Amino acid sequence: MTASPTETDSPPTDAELDEAGREEAARAKKEKIGRIAGMFIFPFLMVSMMITGYLAAMHAPAPNNMPVAVTGPGAAEFATALETDQGEAVDVRIAGSDAEARELVFAREVSGAVALPAGPDGTAAVYTAGAAGASQSAGIGQVLSAQVIAENLRPHTEDLAPLPAHDTAGLAVMFMTTALMLAGYMPLSLMLSSAPELLRFRRFVPLLAGWAALMAGLVWTVADPILGAVEGHTAQVLGIGWLAVFAVGSVQLFLTRILGPMAVLVGMLFLMVLGVPASNLGMSVYTLPSLYPVLHGFLPASATGEALRSILFFGGNGLAGHLAVLAAGAGIALLATLGVDAVKRRRDPDAAPPARTVESLLPGPRPRARVHYALLAFFPFAMVGMMMTTMLGAMYQPAPDEMPVAIVAATPEMADQVVQGLDQNMAGLFDLRGAADSDEARELVRDRTVSAAYILPSAQTPHATLITNEAAGMSQQQVVQTVFGQVAAGQQLPMETENITALADTDSMGTVSMYLAMGWIMAGFMIIIVGATAAPMVMGLRTLLPLLAGWSVAMSAVVWLIAGPLVGAVHGHFLPLLGVGTVAIFSTALFTTIFVRLLGMLAVLPVIAVLMFLGVPASNGAMSIYMEPGMFRVLHDVLPMPAAVESVRSILYFDADTVGTHLTTFALWGVVSLVVVVLIDRFRPRWTDAPRPVGAES
Repeated sequence: MTASPTETDSPPTDAELDEAGREEAARAKKEKIGRIAGMFIFPFLMVSMMITGYLAAMHAPAPNNMPVAVTGPGAAEFATALETDQGEAVDVRIAGSDAEARELVFAREVSGAVALPAGPDGTAAVYTAGAAGASQSAGIGQVLSAQVIAENLRPHTEDLAPLPAHDTAGLAVMFMTTALMLAGYMPLSLMLSSAPELLRFRRFVPLLAGWAALMAGLVWTVADPILGAVEGHTAQVLGIGWLAVFAVGSVQLFLTRILGPMAVLVGMLFLMVLGVPASNLGMSVYTLPSLYPVLHGFLPASATGEALRSILFFGGNGLAGHLAVLAAGAGIALLATLGVDAVKRRRDPDAAPPARTVESLLPGPRPRARVHYALLAFFPFAMVGMMMTTMLGAMYQPAPDEMPVAIVAATPEMADQVVQGLDQNMAGLFDLRGAADSDEARELVRDRTVSAAYILPSAQTPHATLITNEAAGMSQQQVVQTVFGQVAAGQQLPMETENITALADTDSMGTVSMYLAMGWIMAGFMIIIVGATAAPMVMGLRTLLPLLAGWSVAMSAVVWLIAGPLVGAVHGHFLPLLGVGTVAIFSTALFTTIFVRLLGMLAVLPVIAVLMFLGVPASNGAMSIYMEPGMFRVLHDVLPMPAAVESVRSILYFDADTVGTHLTTFALWGVVSLVVVVLIDRFRPRWTDAPRPVGAES
């Protein structure tokens, strides 16, 4: 029997169809607006968070309650004098014996110690541990030695844990730790957006265990067999690496359960923005704001770095506590995830799993499942491998290599003789060249043609003079001071040092230029990477170019506001920094657009490799390019990151003397990139090639 049509079964009227169409159009419009807004909000938050965190923590480090120990006769009086002279810079404790003081330093409970003499020889021992932090060891050693001299004693410095010859800067542990943090949290955001089915607890945990083993092996392979930055302790390094990746991945899994896509920002906040400064690896936490020693006690980067240090340099001293932090973090996070899952099942037993928001990491349709999963693994694997190889390979063994230095003597012939003599003793370390007189030498140092100038005594000046330029790079200044101080001592000459351009008090390490440049470069590539995924409908050049112009101006202003009024690292220079920053962001974005057109989301790999992993070592910001492999000197003249760093440095300290050259570099990158994008768009579909969100319109 066939049911007769009823009033409720009648087809929709034209009015009802029009209403449904309007509602659908309204939803589509809201979605489009939301996607475009997300294209700007996400990179704004990421760039602002990174630059604010790094500048606020590290633009002007100074000792702050740095723990030191004193032992021996008169220890109490010495401690009182030290606290009076240094104020809150040190936190002094009395050790019961010389052996206890040494143990406190070796256990990293204090940063340095003084053992006052019991006999009449007047020599006090100053204990440090270089492997606990090269900058910390050097800084506290100078402070304690100066106090010993003030007490009419002779200091004798002893490094209880010196850094090995294969890692003279102590950077291997820092880069290994950073790589392990990336390996732990990066895959989760990819899975959540593109393969959420992999985040089911029973599937994810064994995958994470295998992934942790793979990434620990990768980090060890690059650091040990390939680069030789780590020697021995293979099993322990692999074990610590596995636990670090597993712990970070477990915590990130929990964050994705409660925060969804925003978990990547929270993970970056605690792992990178707060985690890197608090790790005590690149800079002592006792030279940062008082928050960081607290964070050092429980963040995974700190636990991982200190565990690796313990194994590599301190015979396992203190290892158990750091491993306990990682194990506890993993356990608590996994239990919390199970709890969240149970609550969600109880509330909605029939809830569907999270939907994919990104179909493919490549342009075009989603590939087969195995290929897609392989790409998900390849993405972070390649990222970690590139970072370890390029950045650690560039900076873990800094030593002068053809560093240009001018020599001035009474006559050109005498200067040539000095150059020849020094070349024989320091072959390959310096590119020594004669200068006519001290005025020419000062000008060469001021315009950064040479790193320093060594002026021999004359009738008017009976001492040698070393002219340096602190604002041009602190690392190269420290090298020439050390080496030419030894040269003067070998020649039995007194030497005075003259600094042509000093760093500002708000930029005491000279790193502000690097962090501003990083903000510009990140703002340039992040807007394209996020936009191609979140809002592919605006990636056509006619729409994209005006959006990029507005974004470039706005983010250049934001970076200045962070560095200036918010943090206090920069005073003034608004218009020149705004202008250069705008050009840097715009050209970097156009360069990124090339690879997004061709590779989709995988564009991150070549873009990050060129702009950051090669750009930072070549920038002359973190370390002098004359202390790195020669290829970075070539890259320094062509890459955007060096142009950005040198532009900021020129504006802040040298009256913008080289800004025109660097603007030309940006212009070339921007124009060439724009031409390439136009050619790609002519021969291939345009923004439809981007990795599209599920259901997004072309």
